[in-house]
Amino acid sequence: MASVTLKGNPISLEGNLPKAGDKAPDFHVTAQDLSEISLKDFAGKVKIFVAVPSLDTSVCAIEAKKFNEKVAKESEITTLIVSGDLPFAMKRFCATEGISSPNFITGSQFRNFSFSKNYGTHIGTGPLTGLSARAVFVVDKSDVIRHVELVPEIGSEPNYETVLTEAKKLI
Repeated sequence: MASVTLKGNPISLEGNLPKAGDKAPDFHVTAQDLSEISLKDFAGKVKIFVAVPSLDTSVCAIEAKKFNEKVAKESEITTLIVSGDLPFAMKRFCATEGISSPNFITGSQFRNFSFSKNYGTHIGTGPLTGLSARAVFVVDKSDVIRHVELVPEIGSEPNYETVLTEAKKLI
């Protein structure tokens, strides 16, 4: 079990954070159209899975916009943003921010916490209990995790350049 901080205060996470070389765990999240998305929907693609607490927070919004900007041009990489937001809020966020790339997808955990629990990012203590800590997973075409970044402070951004470099190596 890993831990992170929120404004310097320790936060415990539930589950085990997978490591590079591990098979990507399956998950189920809800798309903007209320359909279910799972790992099999990304078969044969290079994937960046981005776990965030909520797109309604400034750092999460910045992170989603930056990943969209950096990866939208990479047609061979699919980015999935997973948060605790309702699908309607995610759809509104994407419309407001002009995010419409077919390889940038949002997934809500409002029905099922399997992503955050299977990827070890489920917040188990503190004011954000039930949401996901900030983390990024780069997964290859065979569903093997190649890069993991658990951001130590929930209010900080990940290393975008390292994530993009690792994903591009897999194309």
